[in-house]
Amino acid sequence: MHISVLKEEAIKNLNLKEDSVIIDATLGYGGHSSSILKRIKKGFLFAFDQDSEAIEYSTDFLKKVGTNFTIIKNNFVNMEQEIKSRGINEVDGILFDLGVSSPQLDNEERGFSYHKDARLDMRMDKSNKLDAYYVVNSYSENDLTRIFRDYGEDKYSKNIAKNIVKYRQNKNIETTLELAEIIKNSVPESVRRKKHPARQIFQAIRIEVNHELDVIEPSLKAATNLLKVGGRIEVITFHSLEDRIVKKYFRNITKIDEKVKGLPNIPKEYLPDYRLVNEKAIIPTKEEENLNSRSRSAKLRIIERIK
Repeated sequence: MHISVLKEEAIKNLNLKEDSVIIDATLGYGGHSSSILKRIKKGFLFAFDQDSEAIEYSTDFLKKVGTNFTIIKNNFVNMEQEIKSRGINEVDGILFDLGVSSPQLDNEERGFSYHKDARLDMRMDKSNKLDAYYVVNSYSENDLTRIFRDYGEDKYSKNIAKNIVKYRQNKNIETTLELAEIIKNSVPESVRRKKHPARQIFQAIRIEVNHELDVIEPSLKAATNLLKVGGRIEVITFHSLEDRIVKKYFRNITKIDEKVKGLPNIPKEYLPDYRLVNEKAIIPTKEEENLNSRSRSAKLRIIERIK
């Protein structure tokens, strides 16, 4: 079962009206989208996803709420072209939920989980050629070290990469549990006792396979290009690398020009087009963390177009 993270906070801060036109950039299994649809009876929802299974499930799920929606099978980085090709030039709100859906993690065939045995895959869009099997069995030791260090922020990256390359000299690494075992044997016993040592490495491979970090900034640019005055963009992130990109982009487009900063009356033309709705990221309540452990690292950042 998929539980949408920070759902109440996200829906409340979108400032939805009956006739709002909204983009859910990350449909998943429809948790946020269904809540949005309930509130925009005279509006319209555009939702994006690359995962055929999620789209099939969510189509049926959303039809129980309303018919005023279109699901677009594409990466959200292409939202501006997709929306404008449908005759829409601006929207009232855009929501990004950058986490992997629980059903994707829980479906052992998809190869996202280090707890369940499956062929190494991790593709959100199963039509993509690059998968975890290729990354693990074809990348050089240097490249593996780089993605484990940069995307997984794992201090044993070099040793794990070295052991993967050594292992595959005898045979290819086929499954998730096979890889998890190599990772486990590459870190000290004390680390294994504290947390599962494969978590950050699997995250790093997933990011590499799906180019997750590469698309964040261009997607935010596309979103700001589509946003109406008074409209809001919300982004829910689940790890520090994503959050850093979002925070930096939002800060850059909401900051006041240094030349006029501090003036008592700043001319309108020098003010930024956007404002930060929340200076600090919104995080889950303790109640939500207890109900859904996957929400613990979530952060919600919001900007509003003011001119």
